[in-house]
Amino acid sequence: MTLGIIRVLTTDDDAVLLEHGRLIEAQYGIESVTRCIPDQPTGIFDADTEARAVPKIVALGRQMEADGVRALFLSCAADPGLAELRAAVSIPVVSAGSAAARVAELIGLPVAVIGIGAQAPKPFRALLGEDVAYARPEGVTKTNDLLTPEGSATALETARRLHAQGAKVIAFLCTGLSTIGLAARIREHIGCVAVDAVAAVGMFAVEMLGAARLR
Repeated sequence: MTLGIIRVLTTDDDAVLLEHGRLIEAQYGIESVTRCIPDQPTGIFDADTEARAVPKIVALGRQMEADGVRALFLSCAADPGLAELRAAVSIPVVSAGSAAARVAELIGLPVAVIGIGAQAPKPFRALLGEDVAYARPEGVTKTNDLLTPEGSATALETARRLHAQGAKVIAFLCTGLSTIGLAARIREHIGCVAVDAVAAVGMFAVEMLGAARLR
């Protein structure tokens, strides 16, 4: 049973492209195939890049279904084109934003979120409230910024600040935070709960692929 991972950051660097699949396989034993949408070298970080990405996401999801994957993982915490993708395919689809928001909500402790946009994406605000604590690392406006030593360091400092302000759970609003391994560093250096969006998807993917086996 194979999970199809849709990355919204266009890259030919396999270390970046395949990292989310490696994380899910290491934690849940799920095999995956990863592909990225074309012509989005800076990913999705505003309304314009999201609008351009949605038809590409739908087209790639259809192609991956035709190629035989049994479930799809939309690897973007803003859930871009999630409704359109679900309408376009006949297999289960889970997205990083909805999965992470749901897990953070279920923990039942004060939550703060880290992202790269001007505010928390809709999935988080819908589940955690419009006033959910939110912060963007200084100098980070797109996923690529997190893949630098400076971006990685400022992401950890942002988590530290949110924890000092009372957060007991830090949830990720960008899957680039998963790529840089921020969750483990939060647990080690800050000592609070970290909800990694990619790991959250893995929890749902286990059940989705189990259901697919019964068809």
